[in-house]
Amino acid sequence: MEQDQIEKHSTTRSIILHLLPGILIECFYLLARQPVAHMGYPSIVALILAFAFVLIPVELGYLFYQGKKKTGRFTLHGIISYRNAIPWWQYLVWVLIIFIVIGAIFTLLKPVDAFLQGKLFFWIPEPNSGLDGNYSRTILIVTYSIFLIFSVTLAPLVEELYFRGYLLPRMKGKYAPLFHSFLFAAQHVFTPWMIITRTLGLLPLVFGVKKKNIYVGMIVHILCDMVNIVTAIAFILKMT
Repeated sequence: MEQDQIEKHSTTRSIILHLLPGILIECFYLLARQPVAHMGYPSIVALILAFAFVLIPVELGYLFYQGKKKTGRFTLHGIISYRNAIPWWQYLVWVLIIFIVIGAIFTLLKPVDAFLQGKLFFWIPEPNSGLDGNYSRTILIVTYSIFLIFSVTLAPLVEELYFRGYLLPRMKGKYAPLFHSFLFAAQHVFTPWMIITRTLGLLPLVFGVKKKNIYVGMIVHILCDMVNIVTAIAFILKMT
């Protein structure tokens, strides 16, 4: 789809479509925290369930709804932009470069996250990863198995389709990529202290604007979330 053929969203519509999924996810997460705790699982499971029952159905459902409106059938054809192919070697190069840049930004800005969390957002409960020695190996294996399915694989794919493949191309203005990155960071309502880090750190994911390709962003997004799985596996293997 050519960029000049895409109908642009108003600023208000862009803001609503960016933030609404995050608000719904946060509501589900807060409601599910207590039941999940009663079942003996860390609160991150409530977040995983929010991805499974809110993020994926809402974002993917909206895209298919738009496809139905445009073509008369449930499809993503003509809805998702930035699907141009690039040489295979560019995937290797750009994925590596963007992954390293994002990792460096997130690492360097950790003190900023800690400061904002301690000073401004201390009243918001942080999702408990379960990697604190208070949960059994079985509980953690179950937790990170579903984490791998929903949080590492399905959610990033759907988010890239929705945010970078649909919303970003429909934003107006010269600074649309930066505004988009800010809104994408802001919709992570469950960790608002990371808004600066995510705005700057995930800005490279708008790589698709330059290359008209969202697949590099998908791969990088999955790899970034995979870091949590590697950390969890290392912790589980060390348990006695």
